[in-house]
Amino acid sequence: MSASPDLELARRLRDAALADTLAYELTAAIGTELGPRLAGTRAEARARDWAVARLMRLGFANVRIEPFEVPVWVRGTELAEIVRPCPQPLVLCALGNSGATQPGGLTAEVFSCATLAALEAAAPEQVRGKIVYVSHGMTATRDGSGYGEHGPVRWHGPSVASAKGAAALLIRSVGTNRHRQPHTGIMRFTGGAAPIPAAALAIADADQLERVVALGQPVQVRLVLTPCDLGSGTSGNVIAEISGTDSAAGVVLVAGHLDSWDLSTGSSDNAAGCAIVTAAALRVAAAGRPRRTIRVVWFGSEEIGLLGGHDYIRIHGAEKHAMIAESDLGSDRVWRFDSKAPASAQPAIQRIAAALAPLGIEAGSTDRASGSDIGPLSSRGVSTIELRQDATRYFGLHHTADDTLDKVDPAALRQNVAAWTAMLAIAAHAPEELAGPTA
Repeated sequence: MSASPDLELARRLRDAALADTLAYELTAAIGTELGPRLAGTRAEARARDWAVARLMRLGFANVRIEPFEVPVWVRGTELAEIVRPCPQPLVLCALGNSGATQPGGLTAEVFSCATLAALEAAAPEQVRGKIVYVSHGMTATRDGSGYGEHGPVRWHGPSVASAKGAAALLIRSVGTNRHRQPHTGIMRFTGGAAPIPAAALAIADADQLERVVALGQPVQVRLVLTPCDLGSGTSGNVIAEISGTDSAAGVVLVAGHLDSWDLSTGSSDNAAGCAIVTAAALRVAAAGRPRRTIRVVWFGSEEIGLLGGHDYIRIHGAEKHAMIAESDLGSDRVWRFDSKAPASAQPAIQRIAAALAPLGIEAGSTDRASGSDIGPLSSRGVSTIELRQDATRYFGLHHTADDTLDKVDPAALRQNVAAWTAMLAIAAHAPEELAGPTA
C-alpha cells in the first residue's frame, strides 16, 4: 500500500530541508542586526518592526503586530564581593524584577542553605537582616528536566527570603555551565513580599562562596544592585500567515519568541526558534497552498512571564486551532517527538512519527506535550506537538552573555528545519480532524 499523499510530501520536503540555509541566515540576522531584545523596551520594538519587514519580504500574508502593554524592568550596576574572611570579588547578575540596594550597596552576613526547601524551613531569626545564599545545583540532561527541578529557587526564592526578613538573596545560577557567566531570569515577589535585591552568582563563584562558607567563619558580603522599574511599555506579537484552502479545518500555529534577555543576542533563546519555524513554513508553502492556514507567531515578552502567549489567547482564543507547536529549547538536534491530540488525529500523528524517524527522532508521549508561549493555549486542550531538542548544552547558555551565534550549530539547525518541515507538511495537509474538543 502506498503512503498517504501528505506523508509522501513530508518525506520529500524533509530531505530537501536538510540543505536549508534560511534558518541560519535569519538566526544570524536577528542577533546581528537587532542585538538584545528585552521585553517592553525600544530594542524589542525595533525588533518587531524589523520582523514585519523581513516576513513580508519572505512572502507571508497578513503580517502584523498585535501590541500589548507590559511592565518594564532594566538592570543597573551589578557588583558583589566577599568582605570577610577572604576578601575577593564575585561575578553575578540581577534576576528579572529584582529590587535594588541603596546606591552605595549593602553589606551583611551570609546565611547559607542548600535548597529552597531548607530556606522555607529556616526560622525568621536565622535569616533576618542577612544575605541569604541558596546553593542548589543543576545538572545537564538531554530532556532539560533539571530546569523544572531547580527553577523554583529563582522563581520563588526571593519571595520566601523577603518574607523572612532577608536583606537580599543570592542563588547559584540555574544553569549548567562552568564559566563565569551568571544566568538571569524572571521572578516575581508574591504574597505581599517586599522587593529585595536578588541575584544569581556565576556557578564558579557560587562554588567559591561555598568553599569560603565551609571554612566555618562568619562570611560577610557586600552587594550593589541598582535595577529599576520603568513603568509600562509596549510589547507585541508578530504574526504572519500562509493562507489555507479550507478555513473550516482550522489554523496550524508554529512559534518562537522574539524577545530575549539583555545579556546577549539571544541566538539560541530564541532567535533560532523563530528562524526554524519560519523556514519550515516557507518550505511547506513552496510546495503548494496547504489545506490549513499556517500561522507563524514570533511572540513578545516570553522571558518575563509568557505575556505574549496570554495576549494571543485574548485575541485568538476562540479561533479553531487544529495544531500548535513551538520551538524554544535552543538550536541543537531534535531527538524526541511528543504529542497531545484526540483520537481522530492519531493517524496523522503516526504519519508524523514515521516522517521524523529517519532524522533520528524517537516517538515519545502521545498524551502529553506543551511549550512556553503556547502553554496557556495547550492547557485548554488544543492539540499540541512538541519537537524536543537535545538540551544538554542549552542550559549552559540559557539567559547568559554566552548565548551568541557562534554556539549555533548549522548542521543541527538544518535537522531542526527538516523535522519541523515534515511535521508541518502533515499537520497542514492531513485530511483528518486534528483539533481537540475545545478548539
